[in-house]
Amino acid sequence: MKKIALIPAYCPNEGLISLVQHLKKENMEPVIVNDGSDTSCDWIFDACAQEATVLKQMPNRGKGAAMKKGMQWILDNEPKDSVITAVDADGQHDPHDCLRCAEMAVQHPDALILGTRNFDGPDVPFKSHWGNKITASLFHIFTGVRVSDTQTGLRSFHASLLPAMLAVPGERYEYEMNQLLACIQQHIPFEEVEIATIYEDGNSSSHFHVIRDSFLIYKQLIHFAASSLSSFAVDYLLFCLFSLLFNGMYGTVIANITARIFSACFNYEVNRRMVFKDGQSRRSSFWRYALLAVMILICNTLILSFFVYVLHWHALLAKILTEVILFFFSWTIQKTYIFTSHIKGAANL
Repeated sequence: MKKIALIPAYCPNEGLISLVQHLKKENMEPVIVNDGSDTSCDWIFDACAQEATVLKQMPNRGKGAAMKKGMQWILDNEPKDSVITAVDADGQHDPHDCLRCAEMAVQHPDALILGTRNFDGPDVPFKSHWGNKITASLFHIFTGVRVSDTQTGLRSFHASLLPAMLAVPGERYEYEMNQLLACIQQHIPFEEVEIATIYEDGNSSSHFHVIRDSFLIYKQLIHFAASSLSSFAVDYLLFCLFSLLFNGMYGTVIANITARIFSACFNYEVNRRMVFKDGQSRRSSFWRYALLAVMILICNTLILSFFVYVLHWHALLAKILTEVILFFFSWTIQKTYIFTSHIKGAANL
């Protein structure tokens, strides 16, 4: 089976030549995409062309776009039983680790293989250490899937998954996060391979734009959790409305219960159809969700009543805090026990 190393490259240094040579020694076939690099880098790509396929796109469009260009070329020109390993051009990946990920893809042709790094070492830059830990934690909270390294650039998969990978949206660094989310939605499991953590010169060669690219990455996680945010908005707006209509001694309780009934119906349909992509019939999940909704309603009402009638907080402020307290409990129960088909194929949960 042919093992292909796909390398998106933007203004690389001469280390790319060494990377290509070492990949060849590991019996991997490099495919490089020159993503609109300066003409001063032409000699580097010319040197690589002696042992690798070099593609070019102009102008610079971003890592995701470069990967898609390379994947499309592989789909059109390489054997259908090959495996593809995405490799960063900045020297962060040991060629032997690239081969190990490729071999794992051969063993698991239905999975996305992730080369995961250890961010607790003394040589890991501060922003990389905390950035990856925070992103991994948010990813787990929003998706229910545990991934050790959500931003790894070393990933492998069988050529049969190329159409799915090409369909993933994203032109820049957000493509890698979108790829993980798309795999969850399409029931493509993950397999992890621990790799060496290499940061040369404090990762100074990286073209990652902290503000722009971080926004794009986190935007995808927020979008993935938009169901709960929209359900909260529906619930809160209805609560505000019903609070004006029900002014009696128990008006807050009545307004809360009425708003929760409407928002629960909305939340169920959105989560079943859009977020968890639940393949079960409505009948199989509805009663489990209904039981959860009753439990949440009881807890919600008790907590809200405590804040309003015991602590004498303003009802609208108390409502927000109550929803925050119960948000993660509700989300965890839904992803684990109600809408279960979205994680059955995922590894490393």
